[in-house]
Amino acid sequence: MKRRFLLRVLSLVSVVGLIVLGGCQRSLDAPSERAQALAQRLLIVDTHIDAPTRVHRSHEDLLVATDGQFDYPRARAGGLDAPFMSIYIPAGVDAAGEGMARAHALIDIVEDLVSRAPEKFALAYSVADVERNFDAGLISLPMGMENVGPIGAEFEHLQTLYDRGIRYVTPAHSRSNVFSDSSYDVDERWEGLSPAGRELVAKLNAIGIMIDVSHLSDRAFWQVMELSRTPVIASHSATRRFVPGFHRNIDDDMIRAMGEHAGVVQINFGSTYVSAESRGSQEGSRKAYREFLDASGHAGNSDEARTFMTQYLSEHPLRRANVDEVLDHFDHVVALAGIDHVGIGSDYDGVGDTLPIGLEDVSTYPNLIEGLLARGYSEADIEKIVGGNLLRVWRAVERFSQEQRSSS
Repeated sequence: MKRRFLLRVLSLVSVVGLIVLGGCQRSLDAPSERAQALAQRLLIVDTHIDAPTRVHRSHEDLLVATDGQFDYPRARAGGLDAPFMSIYIPAGVDAAGEGMARAHALIDIVEDLVSRAPEKFALAYSVADVERNFDAGLISLPMGMENVGPIGAEFEHLQTLYDRGIRYVTPAHSRSNVFSDSSYDVDERWEGLSPAGRELVAKLNAIGIMIDVSHLSDRAFWQVMELSRTPVIASHSATRRFVPGFHRNIDDDMIRAMGEHAGVVQINFGSTYVSAESRGSQEGSRKAYREFLDASGHAGNSDEARTFMTQYLSEHPLRRANVDEVLDHFDHVVALAGIDHVGIGSDYDGVGDTLPIGLEDVSTYPNLIEGLLARGYSEADIEKIVGGNLLRVWRAVERFSQEQRSSS
């Protein structure tokens, strides 16, 4: 542990003060030395970072400072130890029959990053791997697959994905698919899970892959809770309490159920997930955009449409949330389910420029920790929130799978 801490301090010294956003220093006051020290000492897990998709599009090198929200210097500055790389399959890619190829391409990106810098990153197939990498001063890169629709009914693909490092699965994303209805899709053709989706739950339990209920419709959520024999996670979902009517977040009854079933709600940082005011400003811009297209007849990808939106956003900028508004969601889950059932699922590189002031990228976890300290959370509480709770669920899923194999 002492060797690991020294490695991280040396790395932090090399990047502290250099992380900027859009060329400007953050306006938030620097976190306290105590918060920064905790970020470097505790094992921090973030269950949803969309860096592989960003690299797939831009070919950026995550070993050096980038304009994105995740890279090695920023991760070191923030104390991040185990960012789950999202293997995200858009619904359109899935529908085009290109989902499995995309999944393997994104996994290749993660493996390539590790192969190019084994002194910085390591793959992680188990909780033991994460803890071993942590002690060695390495950043673990476990993976979660967001939208497992591409496997269809060919469940043998699950073993291949497991072998390549997938440790949680989100059954659907923005549209209903072969397994489940989506919270974003008004056409709930399955009224929750499909027959194949119900079978998927059992397969995931058996193989040892965590089930992620983010993006699922309410009925699908409750069916997963009924069927799963292991605790489940919401890998990047905030609470509906503060953004009423936004079904992508989870409601109070769901939060209580997650606690009763030993699961964990990983809080999404996106401003439009945590703040009704921010969500309202985003919906206002979308409404103005649609009205412009209808009135002008211009195509959505036209220069005129882009010019309109640039002008509109300069006059009506998206209202960004703040750290306290994010912390309200942590408090709410703790109040309803308990300290053992909340964690971090930031959605960095997945929510564009909608991140709160003070939580702009992976260097900012000390700001979150500072806020938790200010609200009276103990260091033991914070250790659970930033990683311990998720690792507990992962261990339970591993243990169930091992017991199933032993008894078969």
